[in-house]
Amino acid sequence: MTPEIVEAGDVVVVRAGDVELFRYVCRPAVPAFEGPKPYLHPLRTLAGDVVTGYRPHDHRWHKGIQMTATDVSGQNFWGGVTYVRDRGYVELPNVGTMRHDGLVVAGAAPDRAGFTEKLTWLTQAGAHWVDEVRTWTVHDVDGESWALGFATELTNVRGEPLVFGSPTTSGRDLAGYTGLFWRGPRAFTGGEIIAADGQGGPEMMGKEASWLAYVGHHDEVDRSSTLVFIDHPGNEGTRWFVRSTPIPAVNPSFAFFDEVGLAPADTLRLRYRIVVADGAWDRARIESYVERHPW
Repeated sequence: MTPEIVEAGDVVVVRAGDVELFRYVCRPAVPAFEGPKPYLHPLRTLAGDVVTGYRPHDHRWHKGIQMTATDVSGQNFWGGVTYVRDRGYVELPNVGTMRHDGLVVAGAAPDRAGFTEKLTWLTQAGAHWVDEVRTWTVHDVDGESWALGFATELTNVRGEPLVFGSPTTSGRDLAGYTGLFWRGPRAFTGGEIIAADGQGGPEMMGKEASWLAYVGHHDEVDRSSTLVFIDHPGNEGTRWFVRSTPIPAVNPSFAFFDEVGLAPADTLRLRYRIVVADGAWDRARIESYVERHPW
């Protein structure tokens, strides 16, 4: 099945047949406290079931799937409060913005569709710190699943070194979230976590694995869905931030336990793939898919 991309103002819509796979909002109209940045929601399976949550009451800055950064040399490109060592979470005047500056849709292809976006990261004070180029690609659309590829290049334009961290690098135990972040629908609370090499469960928090899957069950319809998050072999230091309770969330964090420095003019490159599947896939089926779809 050939995916189709339609631009509608500040929104990019991607479809496959009669199903709207997702909407990508480039310029969201949200409060500054929520760290304005592009987001992808709703994300759907080929059966049409929504597998993302949007602006939940517990974390209003969670919006579907977003590229985030919780701590960049003291600036918060995540949204909301900031974790400060020995103080906990506090509200600070440090919530930045990822500004959409342009988008190019890839040429038509029989089996995939995609677009590339340019963004500028601005601190709350208006300082220009990061230039980003990110690409989203839809591919491997078949009868029961489809894949979403994500690639980003973050270039330090501040003129001095940048340091990427997380709440854990600032002292909070096992809260190393930063980077590409998925918030699931509330119905997915208590879902099943399956990971590579026989691993799984909530104990995957902070661990390494080449892939991690989340199986959730929908309200209203008698169906389940599976998302498989696949790390790229070229990414360094990936650790999984994952929760099934009290909220469903998955994040392949690039700075979970250790800070990542970026010298002036240097570029940090990250790549991931998210497989969106109908039904509750078991370990054998996930492993078979990953084996048949290598990087």
